[in-house]
Amino acid sequence: MNMLSLKTAGALAMALSLSACVSLGERKAPAAPVVVSTVSAAAQQAEAARVAALQAQPQWSFQGRVAINKGRNGGNGRIDWQQQSRQYVVELSAPVTRQSWKLTGDSHHEGGRLEGLDGGPREGEDAQQVLLEATGWDIPVNQLPAWVRGLVADDAAPAEQVERDGEGRPRRVRQMGWDIQYLDWYPAEGGRPVLPRRIEAVNGDAKVRLVVDSWVLGGP
Repeated sequence: MNMLSLKTAGALAMALSLSACVSLGERKAPAAPVVVSTVSAAAQQAEAARVAALQAQPQWSFQGRVAINKGRNGGNGRIDWQQQSRQYVVELSAPVTRQSWKLTGDSHHEGGRLEGLDGGPREGEDAQQVLLEATGWDIPVNQLPAWVRGLVADDAAPAEQVERDGEGRPRRVRQMGWDIQYLDWYPAEGGRPVLPRRIEAVNGDAKVRLVVDSWVLGGP
């Protein structure tokens, strides 16, 4: 990584780390769900219906809080994710410093652009690679559209392991070197299926913790 990238990573981590008001420790961690070796037929059907309902909604968004660590670099802030089919727009912000960054990309690795950096925007063929080179942070943005909804990414390498809870929902997924754990869920409500509330993803010294404050399925 060049000196400009190191300075950018440090500035981004410092700005986000100043956002103490969005600490991910505000909620008491729920009790760990029970891992089951056999999921009932009813639970399998319910999970299949949940997956189908989510896959039928190509447009969705969420707002929440994110904490990101890569080695000694890290910070936390607000996250706003807008998804339209394969295209996503991710906005990260640090309310205390009023700094913000916007990442646009395609989950099929067809271009990415990161705005809000010193020296102007960065662009490349892969949004995840653009983010890594500009900030030093390894975030699986191309797989997150699936993982953040509690789905296995079907356009990536097959999952190495999927552990499920008694409701048939994924509790832990290992895929593409990442270990994703689902710690809490929003119940189904108003036609919206069950969706994750708290997620942790780890790959070596890279760690992403996410708390979703609100979900929106469908267009405005």
